[in-house]
Amino acid sequence: MKGAAMRVEFRKMHGTGNDFVVIDGFGQGGVRDGSAALSLSAKQVIAVCDRHFGVGADGVIIVEPGQTPVADGFMNYINADGSLAQMCGNGTRVAAKWLVERGIVDPGAGELILDTRSGPKAIKFTPAAPGKDFVATVDMGEPILDPERVPVTGKANTIAPDSTPAAGAGFLSNLNIATPWGDILVTCVSMGNPHAIWFLDDWRDVPAELFGGAPASERNLANMEIDRIGKFLESNPAFPEKANIEFIVPSESGKELEMRVFERGVGETLACGTGACAAAVAAALTGRGGLDTTLHLRGGDLRVEWRADNHVYMTGPATESFQGVIEIPDRSMG
Repeated sequence: MKGAAMRVEFRKMHGTGNDFVVIDGFGQGGVRDGSAALSLSAKQVIAVCDRHFGVGADGVIIVEPGQTPVADGFMNYINADGSLAQMCGNGTRVAAKWLVERGIVDPGAGELILDTRSGPKAIKFTPAAPGKDFVATVDMGEPILDPERVPVTGKANTIAPDSTPAAGAGFLSNLNIATPWGDILVTCVSMGNPHAIWFLDDWRDVPAELFGGAPASERNLANMEIDRIGKFLESNPAFPEKANIEFIVPSESGKELEMRVFERGVGETLACGTGACAAAVAAALTGRGGLDTTLHLRGGDLRVEWRADNHVYMTGPATESFQGVIEIPDRSMG
């Protein structure tokens, strides 16, 4: 016999449209009382994230006590398909906002440490003033360029230019992937999770089939059908752990990038923080951008700085949409 459903309080939050169901994993009232963290099965997460029968979200974040002595909390992030994710850039800002507004972190501190599956992240924040967003800058750490660590099959074939903090390091650029729509070239970077960045430098090089047959003069990122190609690329054998796929249009100034993203385990999302960081790094590595970049995503803008310490810093907002209570089916659900 199946048990009763759990009644769980949650907050629906988002970072530039990348939305999450955020749940208290500290214990009753958000207190560090040593309670066992809430555990959800993959099927339960899928049910919560269902946009028709659940709350609807790109993933679930259970904010738990830190796993290291210096951390203020741990972001236990699970994708909408129930798979665990190493990292979520927009999720870090959301988790930081949750920790501050629950009083676990002093709003006046201006900074905190958040543990993630890809290691601790230092976050500086500005609490939300009336009518303003909570804004945070996350130290996302060093980009991973070594193909074996991304991971992606193939060897490094390009050297990072002297104009970048990773000068002299090898990386995999122009990886050729055969698809039903023709061959495409991607650059591979990890920000704690794997990314394949496709720079759309010339619409004439992109198959008309991905735009419903529209001529080159009418093709743009907004009307590109990225779901089909994203799903194909995500699971391509070149990516042993699958990959997030970024579709990027560089600007003439080199200071801005237009971006859409297909996230592994989710599909297209309105924003992806790690993807924005990976795309900015890839743009700098390939001469399409600089070290301080504004990325225009469907859900809003993110600023990414690749600083001299070889760390990537991402700045953006975190917003709460609403609060509620959901009945989650028991773990034995079929």
